[in-house]
Amino acid sequence: MSVKKRYKIAIAPDSFKGNMTALEAATKMEEGFKRSLKNITVKKIPMADGGEGTVSAIVEATGGRIVKRTVLDPLGRKIKSSFGLSGDGKTAVIEMAEASGLVLLKAKECNPMKTSTYGTGELIKSALKLGVSHILVGIGGSATNDGGTGMARALGVKFLDAGGQPLPEGGGSLSRLAKIDISKLDPRLKKVKIEVACDVDNPLTGKTGAAQVYGPQKGATPAMVKKLDAGLAHMAKIIKRDIGADILKVPGAGAAGGLGAGLMAFVGGELRPGVDIVIDRIKLKQRMKGCDLVVTGEGRMDGQTVFGKTPSGVARVARELGIPVVAICGCLGPTAAQVNKIGIDAFFSALEDTVTDEDLPKKSPVMLANCAEQVARLINTFIK
Repeated sequence: MSVKKRYKIAIAPDSFKGNMTALEAATKMEEGFKRSLKNITVKKIPMADGGEGTVSAIVEATGGRIVKRTVLDPLGRKIKSSFGLSGDGKTAVIEMAEASGLVLLKAKECNPMKTSTYGTGELIKSALKLGVSHILVGIGGSATNDGGTGMARALGVKFLDAGGQPLPEGGGSLSRLAKIDISKLDPRLKKVKIEVACDVDNPLTGKTGAAQVYGPQKGATPAMVKKLDAGLAHMAKIIKRDIGADILKVPGAGAAGGLGAGLMAFVGGELRPGVDIVIDRIKLKQRMKGCDLVVTGEGRMDGQTVFGKTPSGVARVARELGIPVVAICGCLGPTAAQVNKIGIDAFFSALEDTVTDEDLPKKSPVMLANCAEQVARLINTFIK
């Protein structure tokens, strides 16, 4: 490696869930690198893949702001929530978990027969009131299995039973759906492009569908799973009949308890890998041009990282630019070596010792900076 006057590094990690935001992680990595590499220029580029941290990544990159709103949680209780607005005011960024997420419920409250995505629809409606032309919706971490009916209901769609009465919220009532009335759907949606950050390819129903794969982690018993699955299948038939959208077998339709299907059918949402959406919105390729090294990372790196997670997206862009990539993560899974096949040249775990969950928030930033320092020491041996 030739000697350079200034060694340029792009640091583009995901958040370290529960411990550090992506910006905090990038800042600690920068701190560690600068302990050993004095003559460097660092570009911090907080990243996300459509899940936690997507709002902050895009808001930070565009000079935007956070918009706070009161919405209904998965069980219909008022809560404080928020979404992001880009610097030009044209794009809203919504994480459905902020309104309809599993993290909003206590363990004993989890019941996908009753939980609803209504609050997510309220956030979309709030974004429409601001006059945006583009809405990004990240749909990870849901507490729901309602096929997006709650979301659509908040935007004016009516779901009626055989007697013409509105169905109750939640996935448990979908088997009784007799008619979908979209005549009162918010007309502003026709002028807005909606992209859905979706990193799973589950269909709506069946063995790999929303209810059977994700229902149990949301509190569903085996009997509930069976009913929820049947309800989603029935909903898909009514959607095809009343709206003309065939979403039953579309990859990703089963994401977030069928919210993927609902966003496609009711508001014309386009499903895309979340990391690709973020890469486009923050102009990652342009920001990494001219760098000598790219550093990425996440809380846990394993074989799943290669399937659309932040480090894989960052590595893909770096590879297009011919820039080497190092990943620093919190811990490693047994199949982490698979990331070497997608352009991550080397990876490191920041974990220094056994750490309890209670101590992680305090210790992980220190360990991350220490690990970055050691990576920098290795690099320094080649550029002296």
